[in-house]
Amino acid sequence: MRVIAGAAKGHKLQTIEGLNTRPTTDRIKETLFNIIAFDLPESRFLDLFSGSGAIGIEALSRGADTAVFVEQAAECQKVIAENLTHTKLMERARLIKSDVLTGLAQLSAEKATFDIIFMDPPYAAGLAEPTLEKIVSGGLLAPEGMVIVERSAQIPLAPIKGLYVDREKNYKTTVITFLRPEESAT
Repeated sequence: MRVIAGAAKGHKLQTIEGLNTRPTTDRIKETLFNIIAFDLPESRFLDLFSGSGAIGIEALSRGADTAVFVEQAAECQKVIAENLTHTKLMERARLIKSDVLTGLAQLSAEKATFDIIFMDPPYAAGLAEPTLEKIVSGGLLAPEGMVIVERSAQIPLAPIKGLYVDREKNYKTTVITFLRPEESAT
């Protein structure tokens, strides 16, 4: 796995061996970042269920102002820190070492808001909807922001009060769903 573009282009990233992480493929990552290219510069980026940190690191490399990573697994936390150090992006990053719902509660208490929130929860864990509900109830999404959910094509995403589906990108086994605040639809 590598950083595709930007300041850290070409840097190889460490991955987690033997855990149940599913790194986003380079093809999906490249398409995702092409779609959000104009929203990324100077944005506040939140990477949930971060794994190796590859998505948030790509966002920083491509011009996001800051990125917050939320990850529970100690092995993943170590890899994220090493990848941030290797890419020289640590000074614009923050790693929250907790489960996602606790991390979101902490960020909400800090009154943090984000322009782009990316989440790739374990597919069968049923965490997508509770996480989205916590994002909405915690006021974590900026008024013109977006939430991007990577999910299995086999598991539909239930409607979430306060968010609407702006677009979806379908791959064979994966769907990327882009959600925006309902207020921005008017």
